[in-house]
Amino acid sequence: MKKPRIVVVGCGGAGNNTINRLYSMGIKGADAIAVNTDGIHLNAIKSDRKILIGKKLTKGLGAGGFVEIGEKAAELSRDDFEKIFTDVDLVFLTAGMGGGTGTGASPVIADVAKRMGAIVVAMVSAPFMVERARRNVAKNGIENLRQSADTVIVLDNNKLLDYVPNLPLDQSFAVMDCLIADTIKGLTETITQPSLINLDFADVKTIMNCGGLAVMLVNEIERQRRSVGSTKQIVGHPLLDVDYTGAKGCLLHLTGGKDMTLREAEEIADLVTYSIDDNANIIWGAKVMDDFDGKIRVLAIMTGISSDQVVPDKKSSDEIRDLDLDSSYKNQNRSRRADGSIEWL
Repeated sequence: MKKPRIVVVGCGGAGNNTINRLYSMGIKGADAIAVNTDGIHLNAIKSDRKILIGKKLTKGLGAGGFVEIGEKAAELSRDDFEKIFTDVDLVFLTAGMGGGTGTGASPVIADVAKRMGAIVVAMVSAPFMVERARRNVAKNGIENLRQSADTVIVLDNNKLLDYVPNLPLDQSFAVMDCLIADTIKGLTETITQPSLINLDFADVKTIMNCGGLAVMLVNEIERQRRSVGSTKQIVGHPLLDVDYTGAKGCLLHLTGGKDMTLREAEEIADLVTYSIDDNANIIWGAKVMDDFDGKIRVLAIMTGISSDQVVPDKKSSDEIRDLDLDSSYKNQNRSRRADGSIEWL
């Protein structure tokens, strides 16, 4: 039986970093392709193939944050992308939204892949709340991407502030890269490798055709915590803390050791999908691996999510009221004067 042909494309700086990590991890059943307008960054990336777009337009020096340049560069390379996506069944497209290349080029790449007959699943990151201009650019870019891709999964960089606030900046972003790479690797190998309860390409196609925005849920729990019966403990990864109530579709895969029982798998599947739409299309599978004895990994993609749940415009008034300013500045090189102003040390 013919296996589906899968391609992972990383577009722009953030997308290239994810490809670099994915290639280093090793992925079975997919080709990793890096696309950029920045030749220096592209040359440093490890991948199966590299494509410098807009060479005459940017001289290989990047898009400079201009979305129009990123878009034009991709348009000039349509023929190259058509060749790449010939006979491809599934395309994972990853990029950072808010910059020039990722925001401008990724909708064009998705459009070409879609026209060539592939299912297109985009996984993109949104800028920090303080980056107001970039965040507005990102929202427009995500909306454009939705017009071309079957499903767009959005990860918000603001979650890094809660999850790894004290890590150096490069290491913080590496956490997000690793999460995206892990998810793509997990989904690809779930489709291409045998499972106990199989998920195949047709299943992925069914759920991703639900369209719209999506969120992903990834977590790994120890066996002694499995019986707690808490949805938050099952799917509570801090970087993926998004309300998915009312989701229209769910692709769920569980990986456990030989000690994972059918009842456990069914209970976890029930917990994860409890709050989604009553008529949602739910497809799930399970895989047994020797090195997962004593633990279980949950991977789910919820499709058909409301846009304000995924990329909020600003912090809610409740969140702002709850901020503890004193603790926010703890262990930082600054202190608060008696009048409440901030003194830099």
